[in-house]
Amino acid sequence: MSVNLINLEHAEQKKFQNRVLMWDDKMLPLAKLGNEQVCILKKLEKKSDTNANTPKQVEKHKVDNETEVCQADFLNSAPIEATPEFLSLFEKFDDMHLGSSNNVYSEFYNQMSNRKKECNILYEHIEKIQADLDILIKEYEFVYEKTSLMNTASDKLIQDQNTLNEITSEIRIRLKHFNDVDTLIQRLQNPTFSVASDTFTEIISNIDESEKYIRNHLNFKEALAYEVKYKQCRLKAVQMIKNYVIQILATATDQVLNPKLQSHQKEEQNSLEKKSETSFAIFYGKFQVSSVKIQKIIRFVEDRCKMYSAYEDLLSELHQYFLTQRVIIMSSSVDDTIKNICVKYKGDHCTLVRSTCTFLIHICQDEHRLFYQFFSVKSSQMLSYLEGLCNILYDNVRPFIIHINHLETLAEICGILKTEMLHEHVQQNFEALETMEKVLQQLLQDTQERLVFRAHLYLQSDIQQYHPSPGDLAYPDKLEMMESIAVALQDSNQIDRLDSKAPSLPVDSEQQAAMRTGNSPADMHGMWYPTVRRTLVFLSRLYRCVDRPIFQCLSQEALAYCIQNLSSASNSIAAKKTNIDGKLFEIKHLLILREQIAPFRVDFTMKQTSLDFSRVKTAAFELLQKRKQLFSISSNNALLEFFIDGAPEVKEQLLDSRKDVDRQLKISCEFFITNVTTEVVGPVLSFIENAEKFLKQQPSSQPQIESSGIDSLRKCSWSAPQQIHSYIQEAQRNMKNKLPGIQRSMQLYLSNKETELIMFRPIRNNIIASFVRLEELLVTNRYSNDDMLIVNIPTADQVSVTLSSASLLVDANYFQQLKK
Repeated sequence: MSVNLINLEHAEQKKFQNRVLMWDDKMLPLAKLGNEQVCILKKLEKKSDTNANTPKQVEKHKVDNETEVCQADFLNSAPIEATPEFLSLFEKFDDMHLGSSNNVYSEFYNQMSNRKKECNILYEHIEKIQADLDILIKEYEFVYEKTSLMNTASDKLIQDQNTLNEITSEIRIRLKHFNDVDTLIQRLQNPTFSVASDTFTEIISNIDESEKYIRNHLNFKEALAYEVKYKQCRLKAVQMIKNYVIQILATATDQVLNPKLQSHQKEEQNSLEKKSETSFAIFYGKFQVSSVKIQKIIRFVEDRCKMYSAYEDLLSELHQYFLTQRVIIMSSSVDDTIKNICVKYKGDHCTLVRSTCTFLIHICQDEHRLFYQFFSVKSSQMLSYLEGLCNILYDNVRPFIIHINHLETLAEICGILKTEMLHEHVQQNFEALETMEKVLQQLLQDTQERLVFRAHLYLQSDIQQYHPSPGDLAYPDKLEMMESIAVALQDSNQIDRLDSKAPSLPVDSEQQAAMRTGNSPADMHGMWYPTVRRTLVFLSRLYRCVDRPIFQCLSQEALAYCIQNLSSASNSIAAKKTNIDGKLFEIKHLLILREQIAPFRVDFTMKQTSLDFSRVKTAAFELLQKRKQLFSISSNNALLEFFIDGAPEVKEQLLDSRKDVDRQLKISCEFFITNVTTEVVGPVLSFIENAEKFLKQQPSSQPQIESSGIDSLRKCSWSAPQQIHSYIQEAQRNMKNKLPGIQRSMQLYLSNKETELIMFRPIRNNIIASFVRLEELLVTNRYSNDDMLIVNIPTADQVSVTLSSASLLVDANYFQQLKK
């Protein structure tokens, strides 16, 4: 057993050694040692080698040797034969083994016993120390309790001290508002104290702050009395500010009115017409210098206007005094200057209006700029002041305007006021020229009123009642003369080009016809009939000068008078020349009117209200028939019915000037087309009309009678084939002889190929239709083939060719005249 134990010990020891060796194994270290740890182990190894021969080690080696010797003797002893021998041997071995193997344990046991004694001693010391610590803890808790009580008392004392300090500070602050009032009164009553000093604003701030505080704490003792004192202080300060500002403004005004300048500068004092540097320095320089002195205090007052009414009243008084001084300086000067301008440009009303308005615009801008150099708050008194200056302009200029009779002058003045002054100047700086805008609007309204008044007189005298001279009605002579002038001018231009050896193209028929496309001298503005020219000039002048409703009313009246006068002139020309000349004259100028009024972007429609009294007559007649029921109580009271049924009816009618022009143009064109058709194929149309009347007079109830009626038309002498043929021949002669002259007149008057074609197309259609109707009439009334051969009615194509040849003949004759 002991051997097994020894083997186990060796095995455990070896296993322990192996595990120790694996701690620092290179492949799988259990606990890898650092460099420092390896160095320590090497040092320990060296030290252990030096101490290997110590006495304890020697003794241990001896014991080990003895044990080995005893074990060898035991193993080499005689064999055991009996139990007692075994027991004695076992006891001996046991004693030997205990003596050899338990020395280490005995020694360890002794050491542990010694350690236990030491621990017991240490435990006794620890219990003693613990007892001492318990005493210290109790003493610490006592001291801590006392210290906490002392800290609590100290914190309370500090808190009480802070509370007292706050109360003291608050009391000091409250008392400050009561204690400072006497000091403030003394400083304000000091005659050497100036408003311009920096401390003055601080004093006013203190007064405002203290009064506000006292007003919020009227429950304090004597608060009302101190409030009154602070109000007196404020009134004193306000009065000092007022006196200071008034003194500076009065000084500036005195420097302007009594400048210490040379004599030529004194002469310029009462005239602002020339905005020279000297005059500007006189009227504005002194005040600009003064603004620097009082600008700070005025800004200070303006900041407090919303807080206290006293400052608001002070600011209003300062505004009033400042503007009063400016009125003293500017009113007479502005009035004299405007009067001088009016005298200078008395004959030129447009320059007068432009110069006076421009002058006053500059004055308003300068006054506005000067006012805001002193103040930053807008004032209604400033508007009143500028309005007074502007009224000077109105009072001086209006008498000239209301006595102007010339329409063009009035229209130009309207343009100056509306475009140059209101749009270009006022709208660009409306804040400074707000009052100027009102005065300009009044002048514009007065000018427009005068313009409308003179326009009505002009329309009546120069358009409606216009009496043309013989030269105005010299048509078509006037047009022929202008056409010859145009041809002469063209020939002279060609000769000039040939003389200069410049390349020129031959003048062909298309270039000659280009003279009749609207660029002819006969179609120039100067060749228009005077009433047409005056009407269009009148409308163009008034288009941008008056309001749209007024323009619509005047345009309606002007066009109505013009159409009426054109119709009268057309009748006069027709009486002297021919109906064709009269109607072409009217058509030409109606086309001009329609073309020239098209660009006006207004509605020429006007609503006209009138009373219709047609029902009054009927109601009065019924009243006479019901005289017995005049005072009837029943519902059939005649008098009541008269008042109900006999009331005049209000009717509204829309008048359109453009439609009136188109309507008159349509009537004139239809009359011209009918007249030309009658001139060319009048005999044929007369025969057709007579034949239709004759056939209507014949009875048509029975077929026999109808047949005899148709045959009777052929038997009439005026409807014989030979007679009808004469009608056709006469119409064909007219187409060859009269139609070229008519087309020539159309060329001369209309001067536009497209318009001529439009006008000639219905004439052409009517001529062709007249021959077609004649053929249908003869066929319907049983004219035989022989009769039709005698009549020899031309076909539609033949008539068309004849008309085209007539047109070509007109162009050929026209070109021959040009070549001549």
